[in-house]
Amino acid sequence: MPENVHYLREAARSRRTAPTTAALFADDPDGAQLNELLDAIYEGPATRPPWSDALHVLQRRLDAAHVALILRPPMADAFGTMIHIGSEDAAAMESYTKHLFALDPFVHLREGDVVTPEELIGEKWLDGPIYRDYLKPLDVRYLLGADFYTPDGIECRLRITRPHGASPFGEDERALVRFVLPHLKRSLRQQVREELLECERQLLAGTVNRMALGVINLGADGSVLDMNDEAKRILGERDGIILTPAGLSSESLQTRRDLHRLIELAVNKPESRAPGVADAMPIVRPSGRSRLAVLVKPVPPGAWPDHHSRPAAMLFVRDPEANAPSGAQELARRLLGLTRVETRLAMFLTEGHSLDETADLMNIRRNTARTHLRSIFSKTGVTRQTMLVRLMLKSVFTLG
Repeated sequence: MPENVHYLREAARSRRTAPTTAALFADDPDGAQLNELLDAIYEGPATRPPWSDALHVLQRRLDAAHVALILRPPMADAFGTMIHIGSEDAAAMESYTKHLFALDPFVHLREGDVVTPEELIGEKWLDGPIYRDYLKPLDVRYLLGADFYTPDGIECRLRITRPHGASPFGEDERALVRFVLPHLKRSLRQQVREELLECERQLLAGTVNRMALGVINLGADGSVLDMNDEAKRILGERDGIILTPAGLSSESLQTRRDLHRLIELAVNKPESRAPGVADAMPIVRPSGRSRLAVLVKPVPPGAWPDHHSRPAAMLFVRDPEANAPSGAQELARRLLGLTRVETRLAMFLTEGHSLDETADLMNIRRNTARTHLRSIFSKTGVTRQTMLVRLMLKSVFTLG
């Protein structure tokens, strides 16, 4: 009988005779061990390394020498990602991830099957380079494997070993691995979704920072939960708006009252206003610099119960004298087809300077500035300075 046919029949027979969950945890009447295992799996993304606690539980439960979760299999141009529990041999691990992985036949297992290399490949497995050059030096004799795949294209491999002199893996151990696989897969898929959301959050947060817009998340009691870098810079100057142990404040009594009123209205009475409506106020700076612009907007209530880390409102603060984002001039030059001198002139005008003030800032003659402005008009298709400023403000270069 061909070995692969024998493997398929044995796998089907094992699934039919697999112990039930109750039988798997018969020695765990109060469910403590089952809860420990499931908690470790679903808390896996938060541990470092990920899922290491769950692998430790499996190692104890299966009396294993090693347990490895390969989250990204090695490839010719990348080492891959493996979470490994058990003694390690750095040289052997490096040898596998660099070249032996290409010779490994114990891969791409059918999802749901928990098998040994002998069942899949036959006894010739023990004569192959993976066992001879990689596993045997690590004192690995018995190997149990299972793979699972996600709709996102992720291939994961779970590998469990026992040393020479130990007993082979039995049906109870296989059944436990089968029980674990769908939970690991579900936990991994949840982590993928959370990573996508985190990537989007970081991208948007970075964009807001580059737009020189301060963002402060406020709790239900008006306390500051967190803020972005631009908000930290503005508050760090303590010029008009300050952060105290009691929350946001101001040295001006009237400003402090107005600011607290805006915050209280946003966090305590969001239902009294139409969705998306925000309140705003200027804040005069004692230094005499341009006034800060503050906008407070309530965060709509979610479908889930509120918690302390969920913001009830967001406060946006802009400093009109903030420097242009790093790299913005180069992006504007490329997007609008301007020279570097023309770009500098356009940026100064966008920041609110007059043409004469811009000429002084650039240390050029006023007639030269007017010549550059006419060239900018010709290249951008605008005919007035106000149109140029509007074009610049609506351009995507501020996102860079």
